[in-house]
Amino acid sequence: MRVVSGVSKGRPLKAVPGKSTRPTTDKVKEAIFNMIGPYFDGGLGLDLFAGSGGLGIEALSRGIEKVIFIDRDAKAIQTIYENVKACSFEKRIEVYRNDADRAVKALVKRGIVFDYVFLDPPYKKQQLISLMEKMDELNVINDNGIVVCEHSFDVKLPHTVGGLEQIKHEQYGIIAVTIYSRVQGE
Repeated sequence: MRVVSGVSKGRPLKAVPGKSTRPTTDKVKEAIFNMIGPYFDGGLGLDLFAGSGGLGIEALSRGIEKVIFIDRDAKAIQTIYENVKACSFEKRIEVYRNDADRAVKALVKRGIVFDYVFLDPPYKKQQLISLMEKMDELNVINDNGIVVCEHSFDVKLPHTVGGLEQIKHEQYGIIAVTIYSRVQGE
């Protein structure tokens, strides 16, 4: 596992110890960023279910200004800190140990709105639709903001979820990526 492109290209990333976290493969990560970027001029990202932090770190490497990482696993939080430090992104991040629902509510209280949201929940506990509905309803995604969902290939997500409209869907073996954009004014 490594940073695929950008200022930290080639930097190795540690995986979360144990079998509780499934890291996004470099191939899938590269495909995701080719669909939504591939490079950025600022913006705020949210890496929910962050695991090792690979998606958020890739976003930082490619030009997103700041990323908030959230995971409920203590080992994941430690791994995120180690990977962020290895890439020298410490000043451009916030990291929180929390579950997704509570984290979203806390972010709403702070008035934070995201340009890019990366959702890669455990495949056995898919909660993508309800989470996107909640995030849309609470207005934590900017107009024209992007939501990237990584999920099992056999999970079929709807074309629209609240004010989010599906703009791309690709399959990579047993992994699928579905990308939504928040429709302006929804």
